[in-house]
Amino acid sequence: MEHDVAWKKYDEADLEALEQLTAEYIDFISDNKTERECAAAAIALAEERGYRPLDEAVREGRALRAGDKVWAQAHGKALILAHLGSAPLAEGFNILGAHLDSPRLDLKQNPFSESNGLAHLDTHYYGGIKNYQWVTLPLALHGVIAKTDGTVVEVNVGEDAGDPVFCVTDLLIHLAGKQMGKKASEVVEGEDLDILIGNRPLVIEKDDADGADDGDAAAGVDPAATEVDAADRPVYEKLAEKEPVKAFALKLLAEKYGIAEEDFLSAEIEAVPAGRARDLGFDRSMVIGYGQDDRVCAFTSLAAQLALADAALEKTGMCVLVDKEEIGSVGATGMASQFFENTVAEIMELAGEGGPLPLRRALAASSMLSSDVSAGFDPAYAAAFEAKNSAYLGRGLVFNKYTGSRGKSGSNDASAEYVARIRRVMGDAGVSFQTAELGKVDVGGGGTIAYIPAKYGMDVIDSGVPVLSMHAPWEVTSKADIYEAFKGYEAFLKNA
Repeated sequence: MEHDVAWKKYDEADLEALEQLTAEYIDFISDNKTERECAAAAIALAEERGYRPLDEAVREGRALRAGDKVWAQAHGKALILAHLGSAPLAEGFNILGAHLDSPRLDLKQNPFSESNGLAHLDTHYYGGIKNYQWVTLPLALHGVIAKTDGTVVEVNVGEDAGDPVFCVTDLLIHLAGKQMGKKASEVVEGEDLDILIGNRPLVIEKDDADGADDGDAAAGVDPAATEVDAADRPVYEKLAEKEPVKAFALKLLAEKYGIAEEDFLSAEIEAVPAGRARDLGFDRSMVIGYGQDDRVCAFTSLAAQLALADAALEKTGMCVLVDKEEIGSVGATGMASQFFENTVAEIMELAGEGGPLPLRRALAASSMLSSDVSAGFDPAYAAAFEAKNSAYLGRGLVFNKYTGSRGKSGSNDASAEYVARIRRVMGDAGVSFQTAELGKVDVGGGGTIAYIPAKYGMDVIDSGVPVLSMHAPWEVTSKADIYEAFKGYEAFLKNA
């Protein structure tokens, strides 16, 4: 059973809508490369469409009713949008759930080092990566630095044309005989993913170092009267003798951001591939860019939620964008936190349906698409796939009845009845879709957030866009699949 290529059905209006959507998508993933940036951008877009803060309604004790649109966020990294429908909330929600985090290199809390005239930042990789893919490519630094005075400094270096970039170096091929004999997992060790940031030393003139002008004595001025106490000198000047290159980097950071080395103890700085996502192929049919797992599904879920505009929904439509999926959905901003459940409880309370039992009934009666990417079939690595149960670029939205590894371990396995209902919704809306597994049995595996909301008893199935080179610094998707995902998610919100 094969699914036809979605491109074949498009007329000029479809192609125009497809290009407009994917242009917006390229801008979104180019401008927002961290979960914080994605959440902030999503909130801004939602507020333009009439969504209001849920916590504002809670403070005011304002009742919610059909047609109201609210948003809630957790620590600036996770977000929930809700468009209230006319049906009682206890009858459940139609939910799109995706994640905003992507594999990357995080700076350690004490990251600065210098050796042999080169300054580096030490990193700890986040999520599943092939270490060797992260060497010799331009990197940008994104994130925040929280200072003890309560201020938070935003950092974004490496994206503008005039910005410097950074990189992890590699061993030249001429000396790499031993390295080339290693297993791929050992070619570049995690502790060797150090980012090169500088080579220029800070030069402290003698006058600057002792605070006295050499001409003072000749002019009859007592040097002791102009001497600066060493304790008053900037820390980076004190470092200049031992680590002059590191000192110069810290001087630049102090001047630009007003931060010191110790401020990195309370920082979240992510090193990500520098540069914009781009059209791929002579036909411009694909997108190559960083973080498409899972921002391609997060963006299309967000776009589908916002496309509801002022539609009169029956069931409440909800978009859940969370953090930490790449490391197990843990923490205060992951799907396994209480953020989702607490937000639903607040909405139900303001809608006049509060209470533990109505909440449980609502969650159990809900339907969800766990919007996460699928492994696209790559003919260059065909041996890893089972052809008739694989996702193909250009054939539309992918549904994975189950993920997991080996014997479906760690997977949510959607019921046959729910799969049939999803088929009907997609068919009625004319959405191109396909079904797939994550590669051959016993070859590997992976998971999503699906199993977490499924614990409430709701129906959940994985659905998303097929991706080539998943978890690489640059990933590939088809514009047709992005467009079909958007259409499928919108149809789900309206009709599931």
